[in-house]
Amino acid sequence: MKKITKMTAVLALALSAGLITAHAQQKTMAIGTGGTGGVYYPLGGAIANVLSKNLPNVQATAEVTGGSVDNLKLIGTGQSEMGFTMADAALDAYKGEDKFKSGKIPLQALLVVYPNRMHVVTVESTGIKTMADLKSKRVSTGSPGGATEVMAFRVIEAAGLDKDKDMKRERLGVAESVNAIKDGKIDAFFWVGGIPTASVTDLAATPGVKLRLIDHADVVEKMNAKYGKLYSAGVIKAGSYPGYDVDNKMAEVWNIIVTGNKMTDDEAYNIVKTLVEKKADIVAVHKEAESFSLDNQVQDRSPVPFHPGAMKYFKEKGKGG
Repeated sequence: MKKITKMTAVLALALSAGLITAHAQQKTMAIGTGGTGGVYYPLGGAIANVLSKNLPNVQATAEVTGGSVDNLKLIGTGQSEMGFTMADAALDAYKGEDKFKSGKIPLQALLVVYPNRMHVVTVESTGIKTMADLKSKRVSTGSPGGATEVMAFRVIEAAGLDKDKDMKRERLGVAESVNAIKDGKIDAFFWVGGIPTASVTDLAATPGVKLRLIDHADVVEKMNAKYGKLYSAGVIKAGSYPGYDVDNKMAEVWNIIVTGNKMTDDEAYNIVKTLVEKKADIVAVHKEAESFSLDNQVQDRSPVPFHPGAMKYFKEKGKGG
């Protein structure tokens, strides 16, 4: 009996050692996304599932964050392996400007994903119809950790308004902004995100509320003249949100998934290959993933250089660069 007990103990130790080894080989990968009311978060969750399912020994997780600025800082401190970001915020981080004056972040692009559309949101009862009407109003320009605030300030400036003097400014995420506008605590808010954004859909579907999106595509030229060719004029089409029946002419900017300077070429290659080739699984969660295409992998849509591992995959497919 003692012999069996001893053998069992040895086997248990061996098994335990094996489990420890297996655990050590598994790579955990944090993906910085955004708030739960936006598009980065559900897309990030879908990406984490696809990577965990298809890459051996990878356990990816989508982390709730304030958005692009937070994601870039998390990559800079090594707390995240990957993150979503708008192109303008990525360029600031890469050059060490604006919110990244404390130091440059060595970024590499993995994938250009989809265009982010600037929503300048109000409701019909406020009487706000133009950018000029925002003067003296209570306006949220986005959460401090997101790039909505970066782009909102640039839109406001190009529209000839002063963000500090011409409005009473709040700093709320999209879900908080929607609640605040419903409660009459703010008159309008800025949000840059995919179509549809769940929180804006929620506002548009609220009984007794008529959503209004403010046209501002005319500011794009001024923004690009000052900040580089990062922005383009686009349209949020009628029908994108419940009861919203006119086209909204607005400014847009591309989103990219970035990493720092620690990811190996093989890791980057496998991640990008999986995201492109398993795109249908991600589209099933949010239709903006339709833009995860090889045709969009061009350097003028990403102001930071592509990771060599990503470039290897694009070149194999005759794309990218």
